[in-house]
Amino acid sequence: MASTYTDLGIELMATGENAGTWGTKTNANLNLIEQLTGGFATLSIAGGAGTQALDIDDGALTGTAQQRIIEFTGSITGNRIITIPNDVETFYILKNSTSGAYTVQFKYATGSGSSTTFSATDKGTKIVYASANDGTNPDIVDVMANSSEIVLANNNPIKFNDADNSAFVGIDAPATVSASYTLTLPAAVGSSSQALVTTDGSGTLGFTSTSTFGITTGKAIAMAMIFG
Repeated sequence: MASTYTDLGIELMATGENAGTWGTKTNANLNLIEQLTGGFATLSIAGGAGTQALDIDDGALTGTAQQRIIEFTGSITGNRIITIPNDVETFYILKNSTSGAYTVQFKYATGSGSSTTFSATDKGTKIVYASANDGTNPDIVDVMANSSEIVLANNNPIKFNDADNSAFVGIDAPATVSASYTLTLPAAVGSSSQALVTTDGSGTLGFTSTSTFGITTGKAIAMAMIFG
């Protein structure tokens, strides 16, 4: 019985096979396992709109899909699609370091399963897992996009970058919070001349007309003129 390979290219040696080469092949397997669990590679996906397939090389370290962390680089002049074989089951940390305002989609080679896409302006990092949950339509799951809760420690802010990532708007908690609370946003957008206010004592927010505050625009101008 000949040796076989896993979906990620690790050699499964059969009893009686590979006489005299078990040491070499075992070391090759161990190197591949190390790469699969912690390897980092930069991969140029430069070019125009189109698809680029990542591959699995059985028993070798050369497969472009056989890394834990993959950084996409290069100048792209059209929307790019990056694929992996349908039987791959693992997770990846993906970083989009391409130049060019085009999308980068990561998906299985075939089928209509879910995928994940870096928007044209998203030059960030994604954590995804390839589920191989269906032979025809397997799913790629974006872990952070589907996270049930995100906690930022040490008074760190949430930052919203502008279009070219040169500046941001941040929101963070006070240095000391006397008691934990959650702010719940409204279910629908407000209208002109409305402000976001708390509607109960539990952190629920809603839109309320500023006229209900008792200070009209005219009064506000008059007060500014009098009091400076």
